[in-house]
Amino acid sequence: MPFPENTPLPSPEPDFAGFPADVAAPMATDAPGRLARARRLFRRFERPEPSAGRTAALHLGLFLVTLVTTTLAGIQLTRGAVDFLPLEVFQLRGAALWVELRRGLWFALPFLGVLTVHEFGHYFTARYNRVRASLPYYIPFPMGLGTFGAIIRIRERIFSRREFFDIGLAGPLAGFLVAVPLLIYGFTHLPPLAYLYAIHPDYAQYGADYARHVYGAKELANGLTLARPLLYQWLESAFADPARLPHPLELMHYPVLLAGSLSLFFTALNLLPMGQLDGGHILYGLLGPGRFNRMVPVLFTGFIFYAGLGLFSLHDDWQTWLYGGPVYAGYLALIFWRVFPRPRQGLLLAAGIWAGQVAGAALLPGVVGNPGWLVFGLLLGRFTGIYHPPAPDERPLSRGRQLLGWLMVAIFVLCFTPSPFG
Repeated sequence: MPFPENTPLPSPEPDFAGFPADVAAPMATDAPGRLARARRLFRRFERPEPSAGRTAALHLGLFLVTLVTTTLAGIQLTRGAVDFLPLEVFQLRGAALWVELRRGLWFALPFLGVLTVHEFGHYFTARYNRVRASLPYYIPFPMGLGTFGAIIRIRERIFSRREFFDIGLAGPLAGFLVAVPLLIYGFTHLPPLAYLYAIHPDYAQYGADYARHVYGAKELANGLTLARPLLYQWLESAFADPARLPHPLELMHYPVLLAGSLSLFFTALNLLPMGQLDGGHILYGLLGPGRFNRMVPVLFTGFIFYAGLGLFSLHDDWQTWLYGGPVYAGYLALIFWRVFPRPRQGLLLAAGIWAGQVAGAALLPGVVGNPGWLVFGLLLGRFTGIYHPPAPDERPLSRGRQLLGWLMVAIFVLCFTPSPFG
């Protein structure tokens, strides 16, 4: 629902300026027909707001579908696999079905809880600043985590640097304040090792020293693990019982710890200081548009350089260069095309990054990046953009907001890890 001051007054008669020639032409005998065409064109671009009931049904429906998909994803993840959702669970009946659903809900509810608090942090701060915003749209997904997260839509232009900062900061701060107690709960309520032995009965014969006996080089190389950022390590050392701590390869069997560690990852992801991400809004608020937009190309270049480090080296065979080289060259050209005012400058930068990555692989062959970030780099470089738009009101932030902003930068450092998945 728009605020009254943002609602335009009704026009007494239709204005055809900007419409095709057959609509904007002077009135003639077919005026009713042209007026109908004008109305159809107008409705294509200015559709009325949907009813409150329809809007509520859409948001609630997306949430319920996402709750189902994340619950199924929790079942699959706690089995130790990242795959399509296990729909065969619904063939179970009675106690067997409840055991599976209960384990999935222990992942889905805390994980969705953090995402929900994050998005409502944005929403309520936007409404407080009289900026129209939608309720969260949850995005279900049929594999992996069961969701792509949630988003809200800002329905009008944000007026000031302070509003950008406040709205951008509120989400990750609110989510962080829930994720930390969630992790503390997970560490203080670790089940005994008998829980793990029920999943892997062969571990029982080795006791708490099972990791030294059951993991060979193949398991250590191919097993899926979640990285432990600094904050995770501090909470683990402060609150967890070492005798009950799972090996990193077994973390996925512990749904609350899994939800908490993923919450830290998504907090860090949103706090990346680029473009329209929450971290971009925060750093823009702290530095202003000039300094931020001069700094962000450097940050983005370093981000992509690390992501592709080790992908190509002088020791690769000719097939790798023949088939993979053009694809990677096209990728770099695509994302750096708009980084500078002149496309040629972006292409030269892309070529320099690739050359630097190859040189780095030759000098430090053991140092590799994380190609998974290249997908996120495509989203930033091509779709959302890495720069931040200016605001009509560019007055600096208050001292208190500046302190809070740099605190969020520190939280980003504590939650971020260059290789979140191993």
